[in-house]
Amino acid sequence: MIKILIVEDEKPISDLLRMSLTKAGYDCSCVFDGLDAADLLENERFDLILLDIMLPGADGFELMEYIKPLEIPVIFITAKDMVEDRVKGLKMGAEDYIVKPFEIIELLARVETVLRRYQKLDRMIEIAGLSIDTRSMVVRRDGDEISLTRKEYELLLLFARNPGTALYRETIYERVWGGDYYGDSRTIDLHVQRVRKKAKWEDKLQSVYKVGYRLEV
Repeated sequence: MIKILIVEDEKPISDLLRMSLTKAGYDCSCVFDGLDAADLLENERFDLILLDIMLPGADGFELMEYIKPLEIPVIFITAKDMVEDRVKGLKMGAEDYIVKPFEIIELLARVETVLRRYQKLDRMIEIAGLSIDTRSMVVRRDGDEISLTRKEYELLLLFARNPGTALYRETIYERVWGGDYYGDSRTIDLHVQRVRKKAKWEDKLQSVYKVGYRLEV
């Protein structure tokens, strides 16, 4: 399982990050102090670090210097108006940054992108009765392969990687089809219906009123 270290001193934000990432299938550890994070990194190996900048003990930039030799990808967590800090973090070697306040779907997408870049994503995903091989793009139920079009597969994978999260139609369209969403939900709804039937997710892939869809597991 992918292990993520969350270094964030604001407990509500730390709890939100941990809850969202745990629900998405990641193993998360949380620390609230830069020095405590350094101590933990001496004894444990992580696949990704979410790192706040303003921290007690040692700030995010100081901790970044400690992390560099460990070759662990870092995503900085920054305040909206701290452009200089975002630039400095990227120049120091961070892979990306997340701006507070953030949407959960954006957080998960950025985490997924960085893990894919480092080839750390789990090859196999087991969820809601399905086995998904993300390299061969083969989906099976009870050992039998499910025939999916490319868009159906991408849609199914999007839900599988965001279980329990209500995905807006705009987000679904952007992630699967690309481009802007102009309010025509027929394409999305048709593909969701086909995925429901093929995956036997009739009771799991649920509509969310005025939002979109959510995979309940």
